[in-house]
Amino acid sequence: MIGHFDLATQVVQAAKARGVTIATAESCTGGMIAAALTDVAGSSSVFDRGFVTYSYPSKTEMLNVSEQLLNEFGAVSEPVARQMALGALAASSADITIAVTGVAGPGADGNKPEGLVWFGLASASGVETREANYGAIGRDNVRLATVETALGWLLDEITLDKV
Repeated sequence: MIGHFDLATQVVQAAKARGVTIATAESCTGGMIAAALTDVAGSSSVFDRGFVTYSYPSKTEMLNVSEQLLNEFGAVSEPVARQMALGALAASSADITIAVTGVAGPGADGNKPEGLVWFGLASASGVETREANYGAIGRDNVRLATVETALGWLLDEITLDKV
């Protein structure tokens, strides 16, 4: 996580400067985004909470993700990333949430390749999703790339005052 410390520090500083609070909803990263943010001294003033929802039931119970969507599209999908981000916003007092769900590997998950990750970002101004495919770069690298992408997107949104 040391490589992400500077980016996480920038996110925390930008959030402090704008009075924005953050929550995370993570599947494939297992809490790594929350860990990166809370590694920064003083992050308690901007980090509200993190949801690690690895299983289908946890996504449904904690983030109100539709069982029907999970069964129809699978956890690694645009609609699930969208609902995870919105669910984290509803279940927290955060101003902005970032959600990630992906196939870290090793190997594919059914018809979804290793390295496929869906992101969701939600705030009062709405929800956006993005897809990344990092390829078969190994479990650790997929997870680290996902953390970097998520922190970068948070930083852009907060810095551009979209929250």
